[in-house]
Amino acid sequence: MQNNVFLRLAQERYTTKHYNGQQIPREEFDTLLEILRLTPTSVNAQALHYFTATSQEARERLLPAFPEFNRDRITGASDVVVFTVPKTLTEAHLRRVLDKEESDGRFPNAEVKNAQDQGRRYFAGLHQGSEAELVAWEARQAYIGMGFLLFAAAGMGIDSTALEGIDFPKLNEILGLDEKNLTAIAAVSLGYRSPKDGNAQRPKSRLTVMSSSRRLTKSKLSA
Repeated sequence: MQNNVFLRLAQERYTTKHYNGQQIPREEFDTLLEILRLTPTSVNAQALHYFTATSQEARERLLPAFPEFNRDRITGASDVVVFTVPKTLTEAHLRRVLDKEESDGRFPNAEVKNAQDQGRRYFAGLHQGSEAELVAWEARQAYIGMGFLLFAAAGMGIDSTALEGIDFPKLNEILGLDEKNLTAIAAVSLGYRSPKDGNAQRPKSRLTVMSSSRRLTKSKLSA
């Protein structure tokens, strides 16, 4: 069955620890960026921005924001993608999204357009009690994008690492994000594994589904 392809990717994909320095063909990297552009977001707010470090010089600029144990996964990779989100949702951004939806033909009439605009403002407004609350909401959506990226890369034979231990204030400083109303929330390195990457040889380890897990059934929902 076709869905076995996705199961195989989930079984075989792993976190790369060492890269060989080989560059991803630019047309394939562009494909990954297009997949990121198509990432779903809540109420189509599209409050995600990606920064890419594609040259050795650019990747080395990022190093002060990463702990020593992750630095080889930056310098040896082909590309690093930094996920950022806005600290405020501006009127200009909301208008830009609405105008793009209109130009793409999503609204058969003004009533539907207005409903979409008001609905987005309502749900986004639920998370604008503070900057931290808004960033947390947007970050959850950005992690959907990260999942898309990791899985798409695996399907294209490209290795990846979701990077941890990031000094986000430092990364914001390096990328000048404060002036852009943005804050970094995650980063992924992409490339091709080194033959010396021992993690590639280790079996995947995941907890099994517990037999005591409860399923939500229609009868329980209606009780």
